[in-house]
Amino acid sequence: MKRRVVITGIGIYSCIGKNLDEVSDSLYQGKSGIGIDPARTTYGYRSPLTGILERPSLKGLLDRRSRMSLPEQGEYAYIATLEAMKTASLDPDYPDHHEVGVIYGNDASSEAVIASHEIMKDKKDSLLIGSGGVFQSMTSTVSMNLSTIFKLRGVNMTVGAACASGSHSIGLGYMFIRDGMQDMVLCGGAQEVNVYSMAGFDGLAAFSTRTDEPAKASRPFDANRDGLVPSGGAASLILEDLEHAVKRGAPIYGEIIGYGFSSNGADISKANDAGSFIAMGRALNDSGTKVNEVDYINAHATSTPQGDRCEAIALDRLFGSVKTPVSSTKSMTGHECWMAGASEVVYSLLMMRNGFMAPNINFETPDEVSAKLNILSKSKEQNINVFLSNSFGFGGTNSVLVVQKYK
Repeated sequence: MKRRVVITGIGIYSCIGKNLDEVSDSLYQGKSGIGIDPARTTYGYRSPLTGILERPSLKGLLDRRSRMSLPEQGEYAYIATLEAMKTASLDPDYPDHHEVGVIYGNDASSEAVIASHEIMKDKKDSLLIGSGGVFQSMTSTVSMNLSTIFKLRGVNMTVGAACASGSHSIGLGYMFIRDGMQDMVLCGGAQEVNVYSMAGFDGLAAFSTRTDEPAKASRPFDANRDGLVPSGGAASLILEDLEHAVKRGAPIYGEIIGYGFSSNGADISKANDAGSFIAMGRALNDSGTKVNEVDYINAHATSTPQGDRCEAIALDRLFGSVKTPVSSTKSMTGHECWMAGASEVVYSLLMMRNGFMAPNINFETPDEVSAKLNILSKSKEQNINVFLSNSFGFGGTNSVLVVQKYK
């Protein structure tokens, strides 16, 4: 007997807000978090555009040893997890007495690797790197730090799946709980925003260069899009077995009812509409949901010419007959990369909770494919009972989640 999996806690730290209330307001207002980072120009980027967010101060919240082991994205994940645990009505000592797992999305930790290299190059002494440099530089840095700080004793792993990492982490957490292997799992995604983290993407000419109007640079599905805008932060979700959640009187934000995945098996960097279509179909089949029962789609659409086109083709193929409302919150946040699959579920849960659909800002001129979709250019007050969230990454990794309002 498959168990029902609900979301009982959510937390967010992003360029459109440092907490759920700020983020919910930004989503409704269509507020962009994109700006110019002068350090990127100095460093040699073609594009200085990025999501703007400050690093949190953890003094007084964490001891020095714990702070030394956290990279930038780990700091965001810690703050987001504090909020997720609070909204889930979990006391700090809850994991001492109950097994809680962690599956978190993170596919790189660039700044720590470069910092260690600079120490070696300048000082020629590996002892000066320190243990913090080791723990910050590992791809598993976020999950290992969160498990240590919050004393999590269940499943402990990192998902490295490019820009689908955060979504796959939720999908795997859903499967662990659904199949009875865990009662509660902390899932999420985190992404650093320092200058070292995205230079390679900039070198691929993947970024928008619309620097005259930063807030209008990220324009998913628009005919005049010229590339994505990198961003970051962290999003955390508490997934829980329904019976377990009800027994402890937990709040319920939504129920995960479907997870779909696929691999394009083609070009390492180019999008593929067939892979997207398969992942969405698999998620719908897993959930037992028909296309006309999906109220809203949070698209992956990053504002790249080819990626948006391929997703639009797949969306039209599946949902064209019912014209399901679609928007990409990346129009406001930019592309949050390893975090995006988790944050966009949080964004959609906030819409579901508050009865609105966020706009796809900067959608002014549709192209021949996006014109076929029902893309929301303005915020719309409407109840959401079921939403679908798409996440597609380099290497052709695709992840799709279906979430419904708990009833």
